[in-house]
Amino acid sequence: MKKILYVATEALPFASSGGLGDVIGSLPLAVKKASPEDDVRVVLPLYSAVSGAYREKMKKECEFDVSLSWRRQYAGLYSYDLDGVIYYFIDNEYYFKRSSLYGDFDDGERFAYFCSAVIKMMEMTGFYPDVLHANDWQSALSVIYLKTIYKNWENYRNIKTVFSIHNIAFQGKYGFDILEDVFGLGQNEREIVEYSGCINLMKGAIVCCDVLMTVSEKYAEEIQSSAYAHGLEYMTRLYAGKTCGVLNGIDMDYYDPNTDTAIVKNYTWRSSGRKADNKLELQKSLGLPERADVPMVSVISRLTEQKGLDLVKAVIDEVLTDDIQLVILGKGDYEYEDFFYHLQERHPDKVRTLLLYNKDISKKIYASSDVFLMPSKTEPCGLSQMIASRYGAIPVVRETGGLYDSIKPYIENEDGTFTGDGFTFANYNAHDMMYTLRLAISLYRDESKRTALVKKIMRRDFSWEVSAVKYLEIYNELTK
Repeated sequence: MKKILYVATEALPFASSGGLGDVIGSLPLAVKKASPEDDVRVVLPLYSAVSGAYREKMKKECEFDVSLSWRRQYAGLYSYDLDGVIYYFIDNEYYFKRSSLYGDFDDGERFAYFCSAVIKMMEMTGFYPDVLHANDWQSALSVIYLKTIYKNWENYRNIKTVFSIHNIAFQGKYGFDILEDVFGLGQNEREIVEYSGCINLMKGAIVCCDVLMTVSEKYAEEIQSSAYAHGLEYMTRLYAGKTCGVLNGIDMDYYDPNTDTAIVKNYTWRSSGRKADNKLELQKSLGLPERADVPMVSVISRLTEQKGLDLVKAVIDEVLTDDIQLVILGKGDYEYEDFFYHLQERHPDKVRTLLLYNKDISKKIYASSDVFLMPSKTEPCGLSQMIASRYGAIPVVRETGGLYDSIKPYIENEDGTFTGDGFTFANYNAHDMMYTLRLAISLYRDESKRTALVKKIMRRDFSWEVSAVKYLEIYNELTK
């Protein structure tokens, strides 16, 4: 039996702001299901966003003090059993009773406290994991503390560590004036976290971890290049020998058009024609012309340049000369919010822009869409292309990161068969994107080809089961 502890700063269904929350809400459960004899646990901050419905069912484990340099802070520890996985929550209202999960001036201190509490929690509960799996810079210090301050402590020295990079753009950079005062590290540890003239917590975790992971095989390669590594390519190249990538999955039960209560008409790959009913209902609710025959293209995304929206911005007015409809859902940079808002004004019969994010609305759009556009500049893994496929929306993606690993290009064979499960383009070029998008729209107009492709992509297995087995192989190798 192995003891595995995931350290993260968000997880569905408790509190989440993006893809990390999806991963930590699904991966531990999938690992437990694949290996029931293992003891799988997760530790998170107890944010104010965690609803009372979950708080009422939590068990208070204990209270303890956390040393953070010269300060001593209260910590309450609560637990919640979710399908055999124990989720721990670190309670401290000063650090975690806030309106958002991230983005505050003292994030460095908040997550240093959290990582210190994780280490102390082991002593208080007697749960010393065989493998500690930390995720992104916010939990990087849990790995660094284990391999520096606690490396010779009896109960800590044999703990193996895995560090996952979900997005290398966010690294946890700080000035050296808080090395000792906030992070509790001495001059002996300075070299471990020092990079390009400042503290870089992600760099420290890369150095200290036993295995470095990313959320797709392609992204593991990409972060070794200057084009993708955001300055960390020297470290990712140096430690390439301990790096591997495993593609994320999605919750196939949560994203199931056959049972989804958020959509108007349920359907399976056998009855994919019912998608048209969802499209008509969405058109009606958005005030678009109600036409089952018009191809609906959707974009569900954070509205940022990283998501390739500068490509969309460059050519979308030209694309809209075709007989299509476009629905955009998301929030982000003002530049793109403003552009898509005015795009709707310029094309009132073809475009709807929803500057918000809502899970139920997103599922309605997936279920209504014929084509899903995701032209990311970088995409460590991406889940939207998998969700779109699950709902029968043909993905159009750029060949980067997890998009490259999960969507292969549609190619027709001479015998009338085809390979692939979407439309892809390689160059980061607006006209390449437009050409590829128009290929997908052209296929939509051929009913027999469209139906065959939709049925195929809806049957794809994007579940966590395959990924969980790969993670277990890594954990087993570390602990054998």
